[in-house]
Order: sequence, then C-alpha cells, then structure tokens
Amino acid sequence: MSIPARTPHPAAPAPAAPAAPAATTTTTSASAKTAEISRGRGVIAATVTESPTKSQAAVTAGEAEAVATAVDAKPAGAATGAPGVLLAVEAPTSGRGGRGVPDVVGVLGGGRMGVGIAHAFLLAGARAIILERDETTAEHAHAALETAVRRSVERGSTTETETALRERIAVTADVAGLAGAGLVVEAVPEDAALKTTMLQRVEAVLGPDAWLASNTSSLSIDNLAASLSRPERFCGLHFFNPVPASTLVEIVRGAASTPALIDAAQGWVAAIGKTPITVKNSPGFASSRLGVVIALEAMRMLEEGVASAEDIDAAMVLGYKFPVGPLRLTDLVGLDVRLGISDYLASTLGDRFASPEVLRQKVAEGKLGRKSGEGFFVWADGEV
Repeated sequence: MSIPARTPHPAAPAPAAPAAPAATTTTTSASAKTAEISRGRGVIAATVTESPTKSQAAVTAGEAEAVATAVDAKPAGAATGAPGVLLAVEAPTSGRGGRGVPDVVGVLGGGRMGVGIAHAFLLAGARAIILERDETTAEHAHAALETAVRRSVERGSTTETETALRERIAVTADVAGLAGAGLVVEAVPEDAALKTTMLQRVEAVLGPDAWLASNTSSLSIDNLAASLSRPERFCGLHFFNPVPASTLVEIVRGAASTPALIDAAQGWVAAIGKTPITVKNSPGFASSRLGVVIALEAMRMLEEGVASAEDIDAAMVLGYKFPVGPLRLTDLVGLDVRLGISDYLASTLGDRFASPEVLRQKVAEGKLGRKSGEGFFVWADGEV
C-alpha cells in the first residue's frame, strides 16, 4: 500500500508479524435522571480489553475505541514490498527520556487503551510507537493518537506544539518497528494465548536491556512470563480507562520480576503523572478483584428486589463517592466481559465470585450493555 507521507522521517524497520486487533466503542453521557450518577464518569477506573476468553478472561472495562478516519501518510524510505505501514516514525533509541520515561516506548495494540497509553508516554517526552495488526488498523490508531494530541494541545495539557508531538508518533504493522524501544507495553485483547504469542514475538526483536510489560487486568503475569526468555524483565502495568483522566496504574510484580524493574516502573508511572500501586501476581490483582465483587453483589441485590438499578448505583455514587455506579459501569464494560471475569475468578478464588443468574440471562439474551443498546440500563446513541 502506498500512502504519501505527511512529514519526512527515517526508514521503517523490516516487516514482521502483525499485532492484535482492537474493538470499537463510543463515548457516553447520562440522561437527566442519571446525570448525578455519571458526573464523575471522566475518572472511571476500569481497564479496557476487547474480549474475554472462556476460562481466563480478566478485565474491568469495555471495548477499545478505533477511529474510522483514514490517514494519508507513509514512511519516507520504507522497505519495498513491506506488508505493513510505519507512519511518522523517527529512528528509535533506547535509554531514558529527560522526564523519567524511556526514550522510545512501544505499545502493542492500538485500541482505546493502547492509544491512551501511547499518549501518556508521548506527553511525558517519549517517542511512542503503536504496533497494530495491519495497515487499516494502524491508520485508525494513528488517527486516534493524533486526535488525542490535538485535544491535549487545545486544553493546554502540554507546553509542546502539536507538530512537535506528532513528530514523535509512529504506528506500524511490523513488529520490527519496536526493535529500538526501551519499553513495550502489551495491550491486546484479554486472551492468554494471544498475549503469549505477541509477547514472544515482541521480545524476539527487543534489545537485551529493554523492558516488557502487560496491561492485563488479571491474567497471571507468571503464566505469561513463563513463555519469555527474559522473564525477569517483564511485569504487569495495569492502566485504567480512560487513561488521560485516570490517576492510577497498578504495577504487578511477577515471581521473576527484578526489583530494578519494579523501581523503574514506579518511576515511569510517576513521570506520566499517575500514582502507582504495587501488587504481587494473583488472580484479579487488587483493583479487578475488588471492582468485580462489588458489581456482582449489586447484581444480586437487583435480583432480590432490594432496589432498582438506578437506586443501587445512586447509593454508591452519592453515599460512597464512586465516580460511576457498579451496574452502569458493568454496562460500559460489557456484560459478556463481566461474565468472563466472574467465571475466571470463581475458578481461581472460589464461589464468592460466582456469576448471578441475572448476568447469565442477560448475556444469553444478547443484552450486553452500551454496545448492544441494553444491559442493566437502556442505551440510545451511547446515552442512558
């Protein structure tokens, strides 16, 4: 595919295996009745992944956003016949940026979460490279990241110019494009086999001093690390959605993760303006485990007729200062995703995570939340 470049940049690295796809979603705002409940929506702490596996799903938010805007760009001097596309790339170098982040940060997966992670490191001074599965999804990720950059400049969230930031953006469909990254964060759909495969492919092109992390919200870091040749350089970096508004990153320490890596990860999180918490590898970690159990109990209360969905959510928002109620958040997450999480945690932690019947019934009926138009609430054009 031949796409004219917006600005000239050095040659793209050699082609290799594509990354995983991202799903799509839309933003939402509440109606008058639920406006108070949704007022804090901008700080929802819910991890994005696109789809659960049957037994190992572990996520805490909905599907990732892909922007359907075509991008007219191509690398200057790209390798002839390369199957992927590298957009607006500068030659990466390893090391640490002036603000405490690696000079080059790669993100594996260009959905809403992946773009958000890339955007955070970009604003902190890094070059950001997103790896996607093919040219079309690479273009979508590029458009989404450029939109995020433009909005940051318009809001005054950065002192850099839009041009300067865009010059540090790269989106590629070739895994070799990540070869010079000092850190790569995996953010593909929550499928253990997919994550394992893609982490192995990325590790194979990274330098020996590069760090690797997964954005999984509760899949075992140790199980993922077992497939790697350098497990000591791998940990969990669990971001929350939406990344620009959230203030938390959960660092997951695997059995092999070195203290130097955990120290570095805490520094990276601080450098992008967020607060790190560090947890050991365990099912659901801390955030997913707590968030899911609250949501499941809210569903049981609804089943038992304790209160309406609106009033259960209002109790948590107004009484406990939750930014969004547990049932509305489940609609944003996707009821099928919640069911996958629940089944996974029940299999590892016991019956207290067993799925309520109302959840199974709604999933069977195709009532998956915002993405299907109905879950615990009825949605129209992305609004309750």
